Amino acid sequence: MLILSELWIYPIKSIGGFSVSEALAEPRGLQYDRRWMLVDETGRFLSQREIPEMALLGTAIEEAHLRVFWKKNPAEHIRIPLQFPEGSLTEITATIWDDSCVAQVLPAGINDWFSRQLKQKVRLVYMPDSTHRAADPQYAPEGQHVSFADGFPFLIIGQATLDELNRQLAEPLPMNRFRPNFVFTGGSPHEEDDWSDFRIGSVAFRGVKRCARCAIPTTNQESAERGVEPLKTLATYRSFNKKILFGQNVILMGEGAVVRVGEGIVFSV
Repeated sequence: MLILSELWIYPIKSIGGFSVSEALAEPRGLQYDRRWMLVDETGRFLSQREIPEMALLGTAIEEAHLRVFWKKNPAEHIRIPLQFPEGSLTEITATIWDDSCVAQVLPAGINDWFSRQLKQKVRLVYMPDSTHRAADPQYAPEGQHVSFADGFPFLIIGQATLDELNRQLAEPLPMNRFRPNFVFTGGSPHEEDDWSDFRIGSVAFRGVKRCARCAIPTTNQESAERGVEPLKTLATYRSFNKKILFGQNVILMGEGAVVRVGEGIVFSV
């Protein structure tokens, strides 16, 4: 039996996320997931690839605000309203990989806080509901959209998949190295590779593409230190066409609805 065991939301792309017991699955991802993103002065996205210290920042949604804080010093934080008055934010064209889309720049005081914390000039931008960034059209049906996530709205990984990797590592790694939205128990290692249509509770999803991994899983999410694992070990048994695959990218089929930890996962027929 397959059971949803963890739900994760990452409000700001490449910054720490938080687990929840339930979440609203929307067409572009879980509610609040990767709706914010840090960009440089040209509007190009930033991530742990360039700034591993982004891993040391945590997030929480509370009292109509997004709170961002240092994991080791939560008192050093900033509270960002989830909503600003209509027309009060400047719009720019933000670039993420090969995509360009309209994003709203948050006020200067917020950008200054992030710039001080990360010791370089950055801006925080938000994806408004009016922006529709297409999910990777090579794999997702027409009309599917995504937030500031790399290419798809959701990522699912089985606990058995991580357990299989950890059996081969000298030091086991936590699931947060891979930043999934959905984690499930039951089944066999990497069985999500071949999933197509499935449901979590009553909510319909579709697996569309195995996830090709970049260097971010080599970054310790608690210290920001980088190593060679797990990519070194994964290269010995999860390399396909020169890409290391781990997890399955997923899209929502139909209307959004709430998914809950503890719900069963079943396959559509």
